[in-house]
Parts: sequence; C-alpha cells; structure tokens
Amino acid sequence: MKKILAILLAATMMVPLAACSAQQQSGNNSEQQETTAAQAETKSSQTENDRETIYQVALLQSLTQGYYDGIIKVSELKKHGDIGIGTFEGVNGEMIVLDGTVYQALGDSTVQEAADYETVPFSNVTFFDKDGSVELSDIGDVNALKEKLNAMVEQNGKNLFYFVRMNGTFEKMNVRSEIKQEKPYKTLDKALETDQREFNYDNITGTVVALYCPDYMNGLNTPGWHFHFISDDKTKGGHLLDLKFSKATAEYDATPEFDMCLTDNGDFQKMELSKDVSDAIKKVETNEE
Repeated sequence: MKKILAILLAATMMVPLAACSAQQQSGNNSEQQETTAAQAETKSSQTENDRETIYQVALLQSLTQGYYDGIIKVSELKKHGDIGIGTFEGVNGEMIVLDGTVYQALGDSTVQEAADYETVPFSNVTFFDKDGSVELSDIGDVNALKEKLNAMVEQNGKNLFYFVRMNGTFEKMNVRSEIKQEKPYKTLDKALETDQREFNYDNITGTVVALYCPDYMNGLNTPGWHFHFISDDKTKGGHLLDLKFSKATAEYDATPEFDMCLTDNGDFQKMELSKDVSDAIKKVETNEE
C-alpha cells in the first residue's frame, strides 16, 4: 500500500527532531528538556494538521471503472476520521461515518455497524471540527440544497474541501444502495443498472453527511457535492438522491489538506485512471443519463 500525502510540514519535522533527540542523550538536562518540549509542540501541531485533512481511499474513478477490492480495513479508516462517506468491498452497500461509527446501508434497506475487519475500496473521511453553520429553509429538492451550500462555499473559499452534517426531519428522502457484486466485476454504472435499490421515506428524522470537492479534484473524485443519509435510529440510510425539507441547520467543516491511500495491487496498477469517466460518474451519482 502506498500513500500520496499532502504537504504536512509538521509531519516532515518529526524525523529530524527524533534523530536530534537520540544524538543528544548524553547532553545536559536543559538541552533534553528543550528537545522534549519541541517534540511535544510538533506532535500537537501534527495532530492539528491530521484533523484538517481529507483522507481518501483510492479514487472515485477507480471505483467507477470497477475496482471494488478492499484496500484498507474499517479499523484503519477510523484512525483518519470520525465523519465520512464511501462504500465496502464489492460495493456491498453505502458507507456513512458519523460520530466515529462506520455504518453500512445495505441493498436490502437495512443498516448495520460495519465490522472492523470489513475492507474499503473507496472512502473520504476527516475529523469534524465545526467551522460554521448555515440555516436552510424550504428546500424542495437536492438541487436547491446544492445551490444553498454552493453559496456557503463561495463565501468561505471554493478551493477548500468541506464536510457538512445536517440533522433534521425530512418530508421526503430518496436514497439508494446496491447489492454486493461478485467477480468478474462490472463497471459501477452497469452494476447499478441491475443491482441498485431505491428507498423512499416520508417525514424521517436523521442526518445528511455531505462532502464537497473543489473543481481541481476532477480526475481523483467528483467535483461538487456527494450526499449520504442515515436515520436517527440507524435503521435506514444510503446514497442520497433527492430530498425535501422545511427547515434544517447545516454545520460545516472547511478542510485545506488532502491525503490519498492507494494500492500496489496488479489489477489496480493496470487501470487507465486518466480515462474520462465523467458521464459514468454523473450517472452513478445522480441517476441521470
């Protein structure tokens, strides 16, 4: 497994500090105290940086082209965030990460807590630190929601990443999940043609978890918004296709850093990931042709 890391200055400082500490074991107490203080400051800085990072497993483009093998375990994913979205090996349902728990919304409409040993072919997570909120009212569909959230993005910086959590009672909620795929895998749009399941709920209370990716992420993910939903009782959820609500508060976390986890698996390495799959992504994200 190989990681492509964002520029994390504090992380790069850790090695020289540790080496410096080892070389100065015979130094005086004052020097040792200074080194310890510097290491503690760096560790604190690194922790802060980690919380300001979007951690992505693979690419939406690799998932769309049919790479459904798990790359990391759920237990590892939890180390990188307490809120997020994604899916599981074989696209066995939709992932909703909320308050540090990883939920699996299955194709039979049930929801379960994902086991730590389950593996993940694609996901985005971060640690949610509220940077602000937006009051929303009279939202008639998902496009109206996107319009309101896009205004928030423009105001706060369109080249950042955003995670949003929005709790409320939704007059209409339309979500989907899918039946687990078996090898040889079909591309995601083809798999959803036969194995997608849609579920409609009225007056349901729950939380929308949303990710915004900037335009420059085209090729690694889908620019714009990606929504998942889970009910308050954790029995219903999935990839959000549409909704309607009268009033809700959207809390957001603006995040400036990005970290990607890839795999050296031979099948993954053979993929043409520069291939334009934007039409297929639009289809799987919105059900629109």
